[in-house]
Amino acid sequence: MVAYNSKTGLLALALGVSAASALNPNCAPGGNFDLSPYFLQLPSGTTNHPDQIPASSLEGCHGFTSPKYFFTEAGDGAMVLKAPGGGNCATFPGAPRCRAEFGDTTIFSAQNPVNRLQADLLVVKGSSICIGQVFQANSNNKPLAEVYYHGDGEITVGVEFVATGGKGQDLNPIGSVTPGSRFHYELRYENNTLEFSLNGAPFKTLKQYFSTPRAFFKMGNYNQGADDTEVHVFGLTVQHE
Repeated sequence: MVAYNSKTGLLALALGVSAASALNPNCAPGGNFDLSPYFLQLPSGTTNHPDQIPASSLEGCHGFTSPKYFFTEAGDGAMVLKAPGGGNCATFPGAPRCRAEFGDTTIFSAQNPVNRLQADLLVVKGSSICIGQVFQANSNNKPLAEVYYHGDGEITVGVEFVATGGKGQDLNPIGSVTPGSRFHYELRYENNTLEFSLNGAPFKTLKQYFSTPRAFFKMGNYNQGADDTEVHVFGLTVQHE
């Protein structure tokens, strides 16, 4: 596990790249970021069979890209994730919203002392986007918690009321960022506790309404609205112990 310093290391660790290096706009995202822990779901594909790209195809400077949905920004080298609005895309049954989203391939125990998702990003456009999740690793196929970015810059975390879904979420206001500005967050689910921090602020403990013994993280652009959305990622890191 990579060492973590909560006072001095948050942003550097969240960047997912060497502090001495910059993002290379001439490389695929896999050349700038360690994407080995993830698979990527895209809005492309066919009905009930969206494209899912394994880590082995994502890695390296000449790794996978999609000109419409997943590529490197030509100016600053950010990893771009785009998703159409209104469900106009390939999705799985029961999940009709479009996404360009990473899934953590590690199924972890909620009792672990360390389970952390860190992201450094900006939202270029979009009125409502899920930018991170703790997802139940069971047959329910439902989240435990979802991190939302709203068009006015408000950040909330919705925690599911029931494990099987369909009953809504407890929406926890976290704070706000300037629309169009870069920000970072950390989502933790460890020692059976769900916590969230925005831009290095003290962690907020979120009430849970059911037990989720095993879970995994998701992060990216999970479009919740009718408009097209675009997220630029400058850092993405998961930690487990």
